[in-house]
Amino acid sequence: MHRQRQAVLLTLLVILFWGTAASAFKIALRQVSPYTLLVWAAAVSTCALLLILLGRGQLGQLRTLPRPVLVRAALLGLLNPFLYYLVLFTAYSLLPGQIAMALNYGWPLVLTLLSVPLLGQSLRRSQLAAVGVSFVGAVLIATRGQLTHFGGLNGTGLLLAAGSTLLWALFWLGNARISAEPVVKLFVGFCTGLIAALVCSPLFGGLVLPPPAAWPALVYIGLFEMGLTFVFWLSALQLATTTARITNLVYLTPFLSLCFLRLVIGEPIHPATAIGLALIVTSLLFQEFMARRA
Repeated sequence: MHRQRQAVLLTLLVILFWGTAASAFKIALRQVSPYTLLVWAAAVSTCALLLILLGRGQLGQLRTLPRPVLVRAALLGLLNPFLYYLVLFTAYSLLPGQIAMALNYGWPLVLTLLSVPLLGQSLRRSQLAAVGVSFVGAVLIATRGQLTHFGGLNGTGLLLAAGSTLLWALFWLGNARISAEPVVKLFVGFCTGLIAALVCSPLFGGLVLPPPAAWPALVYIGLFEMGLTFVFWLSALQLATTTARITNLVYLTPFLSLCFLRLVIGEPIHPATAIGLALIVTSLLFQEFMARRA
């Protein structure tokens, strides 16, 4: 099979898994707390990453990692999976899935803003315009088009959903600066994040074994939101002869997510969510287009 076709097929698989993540979160959170979901999904993901490293014969790379690299990768595990998913899952527990998902999707714009103080970059007019459009979209989503208040939504949940974009952007920046095989450093981070979650269990009422009904969603999230999908995405990027084509396909993900939330969870999709999400995605596409022209 042609490399580009393989890349497209893998990307479509990634879109399917990421597009179903919000629905899986809502299903799991009917049975368990955000903390319990974090612990067991992270455990599944850590095991999956370990098996991938064993299958690829890359586990020995852990012994050859320079200590500074190992320490940085381990510390990033406190951001992802520990803090990021704890905040994100709590947001999903407090908000309709469509709201948490749509707000979380604005993380690339937060990354753009963080690049100014952290990387010393300056923003072009096109980037400022994209951030402005994305902000309008986020306000529409958070207020359900009413603009003057939160439209009956949980304020804490909205803050957590917005905060998750900051955590993920910080993780992305930190991860990009670590020179190591991607799956190896992700495994190191997940080990740290899982240990941190277990150590903090007394703060969340102790470690609880999920009921049998929760396990399908927990395993699905651990495998296909946290773990394997990242590997599939890396493989797609490596196979692609034209990365722009497959990266543009990923922008279908949030709209597919809305469809699954409607069909699987039964959430009525508010018009303001669809419009706000369209504004956010349009701003991301515009920013990417202008970056390629620069």
